[in-house]
This record gives sequence, structure tokens and C-alpha cells, in this order.
Amino acid sequence: MHYWSPSLDVDYEFEKLVNRMHPPRVTVDQITDKKSTLIKVDSANKRGSLLEVVQVLTDLNLLIKRAYISSDGGWFMDVFHVTDHYGNKLSEDIVTDHILQSLGRRGCSFRSLRGSVGVQYASENTTIELTGRDRPGLLSEVFAVLADLKCNVVAAEIWTHNSRMASIVYITDEETSLPINDPDRLAKIKQLLLYVLKGDLDRRGAQTAVSVGFTHTQRRLHQLMYADRDYDTDEYDTVPEGSSSGRKPVVTVENCVERGYTVVNLRCPDRPKLLFDTVCTLTDMQYVVFHSTIIAEGPEAFQEFYIRHTDGCPISSEAERQRVIHCLEAAVKRRVSEGLRLELCGDDRIGLLSDVTRIFRENGLSVTRAEVTTRGSTAVNAFYVIDSSGQQVKSETIEAVRNAIGETIKVKEDETLTKSKSPAQQTGGFSLGNLFRNRSEKFLYNLGLIRSCSEVA
Repeated sequence: MHYWSPSLDVDYEFEKLVNRMHPPRVTVDQITDKKSTLIKVDSANKRGSLLEVVQVLTDLNLLIKRAYISSDGGWFMDVFHVTDHYGNKLSEDIVTDHILQSLGRRGCSFRSLRGSVGVQYASENTTIELTGRDRPGLLSEVFAVLADLKCNVVAAEIWTHNSRMASIVYITDEETSLPINDPDRLAKIKQLLLYVLKGDLDRRGAQTAVSVGFTHTQRRLHQLMYADRDYDTDEYDTVPEGSSSGRKPVVTVENCVERGYTVVNLRCPDRPKLLFDTVCTLTDMQYVVFHSTIIAEGPEAFQEFYIRHTDGCPISSEAERQRVIHCLEAAVKRRVSEGLRLELCGDDRIGLLSDVTRIFRENGLSVTRAEVTTRGSTAVNAFYVIDSSGQQVKSETIEAVRNAIGETIKVKEDETLTKSKSPAQQTGGFSLGNLFRNRSEKFLYNLGLIRSCSEVA
């Protein structure tokens, strides 16, 4: 529930005044870089501007190859080198209007978790949010409950990490195809799903929520998993040896005392949406990014952030430093999907997901991640599955699933998982300021952030 406060309207009116006096500017440069399109963003600085812009680029399925970010003071200046999903320069300007709309709208004012960046309109559905301990067969039980309660699943996305599960499910009434608004029925849905989620070993507790309104699915999934402390481990939350989730990214956190920043460096195999995932986490942890350099032109990505807490202070304790490291590791690994990707495309029908996930369970498969969508009368679903014992899925198991489902199933190896099998990473400390000094120093010098290029150590 959101509570009205006079200060909120005052802040909003002030924000509108600043936007009128200093409207955002977006420039698309196709000449400077032969391999990528440059997106330059200038606007009055406000908390969350970086996340808003990165969200727009991510939603447009653009790959960020390089980025130089500065928001120290009252102005926000970013330069992004982007390509399309195939690595080509953009053939047309598809970003300017989206970024301007994002930076100028009221919905991104950080008044609540639900009013987040990159909003998707979900008022035609009822939204269910679930968090709890992951276990084999859980997704099958969730969809079975919804089918039994006459709920039609229109779309869903499920993430698992570190033995925790978070999902957002969009449902309608089976008979009317309209959102479910009846309080008693919604209470029953929540109660039964909570019973399924709790199980016997969930020490942290499960959570369910039902709403009708605005949400951005992947932004909200990050928030749910962070709130569920998926970055923590205990005796129940162990990572199977050899799993992709066990390969940690390299994260270092050090204080730059002379400038009053904390410097966060991250290196890991590159993949789409990586910058979005890390910026989401820093934002959820109440940190502000003042400067950043991003390089992702090869198999590995390098990210360097100069941050402070929202109270203006750098990281001040070893416990806080370790927490930042663990949370960024979790942010990177949540989207690194384990197992085989099974793509199912066919005619949609009531109870389809309940039947499919039941067949997975009966054949000893566990779902580590799922993306469920409906396009007209066609169901387009993708499931990442592993053997319940943690072993590689056998071909005869896949064939048995095909025969039982009776639909066309494509088996596709996840590109993210393939990239994560790159040669072993170095574990020593590193700094983008050293790796890319000439490029970064020139950028900071041109922005007037340093007096000479030799000042950046």
C-alpha cells in the first residue's frame, strides 16, 4: 500500500521544473565508432537515471559493448557503445524516444518497489509474486494449484539461485479471461500457494503477493531475490560441485580515500543484460553510481563503479564490503541458467503448464529457470532443466518427455552457459583504471572531472 505525503508532490513538481529547464538530450552517433553505435545521454541528475537508461537499452535487446558514465554533481552524462543482438550497428534510431520517455516520466521516481524502471502494463492480468526455497517439483505443484483454482497462466518468469526461487506469474480467470479481483478468491490463491512454497525445510520463510497494476518483470525478480537474501548460504543451501552457479565472478571492493568513493571492480564472462543486473543490485542496496567504465568487447566483461551510499558515505566496514561482493556475485549468477534449454511452442490451452511441468517431474527433471509467454492462441515457453540428481540430462529422458507432451520441443544449449565455460579466470585483484587508462582518462578529462590525465592512478 502506498501512503500519500505532501512532500511527494513537492518533489514531483520540482522534478518537472528541472526537466523543463534542462530537458534530457539523447544523441545517436553512427560515425565515431566503426563497430558500434554511440548513444550519448545528457540530463539533469536524479537518483535512478542510470538504471532507467540501462533498462531501456536492455529492453530493446541491445548489447552494451562499452560505456562511460558520470553523474557527479547536478548533471548526468553517459556514453554507451551498443550493437544489436547480432553484433551489428543499429540501422535506425530506435532508442531516443524510449530514453527521453523514461527520463521524463513520473513512474520512475523510486517511491516504491512496484513503481520501478521500465514499467510493463499488467492491468489486464493479475500478478502473483512468489519467493521460497527451491526444490524438485515445486513449479509443477504451483501450476497444478493454479489450474485447480481455475486460473489461466498468461505469462510467467521463474528464476532460481542458491536454492532459492522467485517467480512472477500473470494470470486471468479461466472462464472470463479477465483479471481476478475477488478478495476471497485471491486470499485462497495466496493461502494455497504459500502452503506449497513453505514445505518442510524453508528456514527463511516463503512469501506470496497478489496485485493488479504496473511491474517490470526482471527488475522485480531482482528485488524479490535480493529481499529473500539469495546471496546468503547455509547448510541447506549448497551449490552442487561443478555446476555453472559455482563459478564465481571476480569482484573487488576498495575505498578511494582521497576522492571519497568506494571503487567496485567486477570481471566475469560477458552475456546480455549483465550491466542491467549489476546496476539493479547496486540500486537495491541503496548505492549511487557516480562514475563508471564498462568494457565488454570480448568473451569477458569488465565493470568499474565509483559509488557512495545514498547518505553520501563510502563503504565503512568489512561486513558491508563483503555484502557488496556477495550481492554482486548473486546478481551475475541469477541469470546464468543451468541445464538444457527446452523450447515448447504450440497451441495454448488451459492447464498446459501444469501438464508440462508434471511430465518434467515424473521424468526426474528439475526446472532451474522458465520463461512463459502467450502470443494470441500460441504458447511460447522456454524451460531450463537439469536432472534431479544434478547430473546431465540424458537423451532418452528428453525423448520420453517429447512423447509424453506430444508437442514440438526444441533442445538448445544456452549461450550464457556456453560462454561461462571459457578458460579459468584469474583470481587476483584488477582495476579497469589500469586496463583501460588511456580511454577512461581522456573521457574523464573531457568532462572536466580531472585536471590532467595523469591524475588518475
